[in-house]
Amino acid sequence: MPVRRRSVIGATLAAPMLARHGWAQSNDWPKGPVRWVVAFAAGGAADTVARNIGVRVAEIIGQQVTIDNRTGGNAVVAQTAVLQAPKDGQTFLVDAANQLTNEFLIKDIPFSYEKTWLPVSQLSIFPQVVAVKEEFPAKTIQEYIAAAKARPDTISYGTPPAAGMGHMAGEELQKRAGIKLIHTPYRGGADAARDIGAGAIDSVIITTSSIRPPLANKKARVLAVTSARRAVIFPDVPTLAESGFPGFDLSDWNGLFAAEGTPPAIIQRMQQAVAEACKDAKVQERLAPSGAELVASSPAEFGAWLKTQRTLLGQLIKDANIKLG
Repeated sequence: MPVRRRSVIGATLAAPMLARHGWAQSNDWPKGPVRWVVAFAAGGAADTVARNIGVRVAEIIGQQVTIDNRTGGNAVVAQTAVLQAPKDGQTFLVDAANQLTNEFLIKDIPFSYEKTWLPVSQLSIFPQVVAVKEEFPAKTIQEYIAAAKARPDTISYGTPPAAGMGHMAGEELQKRAGIKLIHTPYRGGADAARDIGAGAIDSVIITTSSIRPPLANKKARVLAVTSARRAVIFPDVPTLAESGFPGFDLSDWNGLFAAEGTPPAIIQRMQQAVAEACKDAKVQERLAPSGAELVASSPAEFGAWLKTQRTLLGQLIKDANIKLG
């Protein structure tokens, strides 16, 4: 059953500040509290990002931002809730890779992800790492790949969950490196981190935040990150892109979407508020422990990125015959 949780982020600002930002209440938007429907459980990574950015957005627009957690159906429950709301710019969706993968994994979805959902802004990315257990002999990603080539179908790697971004990164690495690994899906990153810390699995592809406990206990080693740029938290760890796989860019992420029919001017204004919120030092400080790296891309930038990722992930799912767990 889907789980629903609502909370309200309030804002009370002086009129001069509202006017300076162009959000005076005499404008036609926002007409009242703005709802962000989050497709993930309260307390999770996407929810944490939404709540912290939402606090600042509420201050900027001078209206409450209501966080409405709607889990279930691989995000379809949340997506449907937004589609059933009026297309007046008062309701938005916080979603992630489900926007790109559901169409290849779930049959009979009654809408088109490319046409139905309008990109507002990518909120953040969570760089993923390729890490090995303490006893694993590889000290570099090149040595890891060499070991996999020498022992095909024997080295295990865990990700949370099946068909998640860690799984996608693992399949892309195997495809481009010419290796064959054994995939083990986990319910969450903490579960995969626990097992690599116990030496129960050879390697994992999980977020920079999830790997920290076994890394701190010296039970794991990070060999590479899967994002386009080096992770802020691991500046000395090379990317896969600079390790022989140009263009490799598969991170966990989340973003803000509007339903088709939402006025473009409102989408633009919401993106501007998100961009300003993401520049706020307090927001950045609060989110630093989660490993989130804020993006705040424009609708056009986010849309172009989504198009590239959708093509890549669709082909990966087809070639590797990936199924939902």
